Amino acid sequence: MGVFNRTVIDGKPFVLVPEEEFEDMMDIIMAKEILARIEAGEETWPAELVYELLDTDSRIRTYRNYRKLSVSDLAAAAGISQPYLSEIESGKKTASVDVLKRIAAALKVDLDDIVV
Repeated sequence: MGVFNRTVIDGKPFVLVPEEEFEDMMDIIMAKEILARIEAGEETWPAELVYELLDTDSRIRTYRNYRKLSVSDLAAAAGISQPYLSEIESGKKTASVDVLKRIAAALKVDLDDIVV
């Protein structure tokens, strides 16, 4: 770290930091916050899953496969029939918000994660 200049503006002391060093400090702070969330148990996603979510035609299917759940297992956990879940995943049927919330809960993701 370099030498910082100090100044007073309107009676308040300020430290002038070169922009590049300020950005480095902010990166360190953000990285520590992220690591603290991970240590507290927040789930992280592998890059492969993130890329697949960007390209998939069914986020529900993608998360279901990631969680290693069968269609029957997820349907049972969400309290819906297996054929209905299959139709939702294939885009043949649109689920109600209530059903989508139950599917998201069963997948342990936020509703926003499965609805594009």
